Amino acid sequence: MNIHAAFSGFSVDSIEKAKSFYGEMLGCSYEDQMMGGMRLILPGGETKVWVYEKSNHTPAAFTILNFIVDDIDEAVDALQAKGVEFEHYEGMYQDDKGIARGKDHDRGPNIAWFKDPAGNILSILED
Repeated sequence: MNIHAAFSGFSVDSIEKAKSFYGEMLGCSYEDQMMGGMRLILPGGETKVWVYEKSNHTPAAFTILNFIVDDIDEAVDALQAKGVEFEHYEGMYQDDKGIARGKDHDRGPNIAWFKDPAGNILSILED
């Protein structure tokens, strides 16, 4: 077997909502695909993810994409201003903004979770 490439993908319930959310809300580029989906181009331009519409879509119960930011407070504020709501998980020591301050507690990065319109879980984290 000679594997020369690989890619990942995830489903959504509406490709049009996904294009709007990932393109306008998060500022990602994408390419329309002939089979009705889209190729999401992640920041940096080298990683692409296949996003496809599925009529019986079930949201992922785990974080499917992590976006690294320089300043998590600034990023949370900007996304909230666009209408994004952040998730709160019990036991994650999140502040009122929904940011888990891992750096302050020696528990990993500062991170905040939110969902795309299809209910898939995403995060922003401070590198």
